[in-house]
Amino acid sequence: MEQFTPSARSKVKRIPKRGAYDAATVYSILDAGCIAHVGFAVDQQPFVIPTIYGRENDTLYLHGATTSRMLQQLQRGLPICVTVTHVDGLVLARSAFHHSMNYRSVVVFGTATLVPDDEKMHALAVVSEQILKGRWEEVRLPNAKELKATSVVRVQIEEASAKIRTGDPGDEPEDYALPIWAGVVPMHTTFGPVQPDPAMETPLPTPASVAALYPKQGPSSGASAEDPSRDQA
Repeated sequence: MEQFTPSARSKVKRIPKRGAYDAATVYSILDAGCIAHVGFAVDQQPFVIPTIYGRENDTLYLHGATTSRMLQQLQRGLPICVTVTHVDGLVLARSAFHHSMNYRSVVVFGTATLVPDDEKMHALAVVSEQILKGRWEEVRLPNAKELKATSVVRVQIEEASAKIRTGDPGDEPEDYALPIWAGVVPMHTTFGPVQPDPAMETPLPTPASVAALYPKQGPSSGASAEDPSRDQA
C-alpha cells in the first residue's frame, strides 16, 4: 500500500497541512516507536490502554496475558483506534497562546482479530524486534506453557493518518518586537549506561542487540561489548 485513503474519521481537520496519508510516512512513525495507546469501547465505556506493539507490513500485533481485559475484548473483533506519538521539541513562543510542540504522530483505525496458535510465535517475534532488533535470536524462546498464557491480536490497518509539526514558533506579527526569548528546545530519547543483572552467575559480554544501541560511545562509560568485566563494573 502506498497511500491510505482518508475518511471522515481519519482525515486531519485541525491544521490539515500537517496531515499525511502516505504509507511511507505512517510506517516510519510507527517504526520509530514501540509503545502505542489502544482505544476501544466496551458497553459504552471507553478505555485507552498503553501497550507494546510490533508492525509487519500493514499489520500491527498487540500481545498480553490471556487474562488481560483488553486482549479478551479485542479478540471479539472490536473496532479500535491505535495512536503513536513522538515529541521532538518544545516550541516556545513569545505569547503563551502560541506555545506548541514539534511532534510526529499517527492514528490507526482497524479491527482486532485473534492470532491463531500456529502464528503466535511469529507475531511475538515481530513485537520483540520492534522493541530491540536482534534480541529474539539471543534469548530462550517461549515454551508451550508460556505461549498458552499469552494472547496476540492482529490489527489490519484499514485507515491511518499522520500529523507532523516541525519548525520555529509562529507568533503574532506585533509580538516579534517583544523582548521575550523564543525558540525550540529539542527533545531526544537516549539510552543510559547498561545495568547487567547481578543475578548472572558469570560475567557475560554485552549482547549485540544492546551494543547496537551505542554505535559511538559503547554500552556504558568506557565499556565495550567485548569487555565483560568493565560492563559489570
